[in-house]
Parts: sequence; C-alpha cells; structure tokens
Amino acid sequence: MVIQFTGWGFTLVTVGFVVEGESDERLVNSDSFKNLLAEDYDLNVVKVINTNGNGNMCSRLIGTHVDLLKKQANPDKIIILADLDPEKCAPCITKRKEIIGNQRIDLIVIARKSMESWFLADTIAMQLWTKDQDFYEEYPEKTAKMPWDRLKEIALEKTGRGTGRCKINFARKFIKNYQFDIRRAADHPNCPSAKYFVEKLRLLTN
Repeated sequence: MVIQFTGWGFTLVTVGFVVEGESDERLVNSDSFKNLLAEDYDLNVVKVINTNGNGNMCSRLIGTHVDLLKKQANPDKIIILADLDPEKCAPCITKRKEIIGNQRIDLIVIARKSMESWFLADTIAMQLWTKDQDFYEEYPEKTAKMPWDRLKEIALEKTGRGTGRCKINFARKFIKNYQFDIRRAADHPNCPSAKYFVEKLRLLTN
C-alpha cells in the first residue's frame, strides 16, 4: 500500500512531475497547488523536473527525465504535464501522448494548446485580474492563436497595460495574486483537459 497510517494520521502519496515549461513549473511548485493536492487528493508533490521545451518531451528522452526524478525523489507516482501546440508538436492529444510514451509513468496530462488555457478557464481569477465581473471566456481551449496571445489581447483591452513580456512572471502573479485554482478551470464547460487532470488526480490514491 502506498498510503500508510501512522498514529492518528497517514503519509500522503508522494508524486513527482515532469513538465515542459517554466509556467507549468510555476504552477506545480506553487504553494496553492501543493496545498490543493495534499488537502483534496492526499498527494504530496516532492519534485518537479522541467524539460525546457516540448522537443525534450518525447519517448527517446522521457526515460532520462523519469530516471532523474526517481533518483532525486523516488516518488510513488509520476505525472507528465505537457502542452498540445498543434503547430509545433502533434495534431491531437492521442498523438502527443504517443510521442511522449509511457515508460513508468502513472499519468500523462496534455493541456490543449498550452497550460495558459487553464488560466482563461478560471473565470473568477480572470475577473479578479481584469477587474471585470462579467468576464467570461467561452472557449478557452479554442483560442484563435495561442492562449498566451489571447491573454495579451485581454490585458490590452481590459487594463490597457498588457501582460508584460515575461510569461513566467505573469504565471507567478496570476497563480499567487489572483488565486488561480485548477478546480475552477475544470468546472468550465469548455475546458476538458483541466477536467481530465482533476478527475485523474482523484484516482491516483484509489
């Protein structure tokens, strides 16, 4: 058994992540996300490895990342968090997963287009950021360009200031200052990749 009762409590299932970008790394390493996984899913994030680009997230290289994760933290479960950028890597989620492979991996989650689509799907966080209580992005995973470009458009329209040049700093602020919550993104009717992520997290400890 992975979960073991110790005294009045129990040890959480340890989980390690392999991600492909710094925004994804910011999310998984954030206190809010770690607390969410611990409190709602009995998961303890012990290590995050950033492969720095979807070109490094393939079956030829994924084993190296998994080996490093096991060597440094030896988590009970391993999760891969990657983007689906159709213009750069694969036309669909199934093909993207095939490219990654499944060597000793417990869960592969593909954010449609990119993880920033989950930001767009968290209506409450978006309303706080834009200061527009009526804001609602109907199709966060079907933006005309990449979700990051859509966020930049919204920033200019709603705040007149833009997002800033650094996607990483924006991700940090959006997660911390505007309380981004993956569960709210999963509740959006048109964000199936976030919903899939949350549903599969529940199953990891069952």
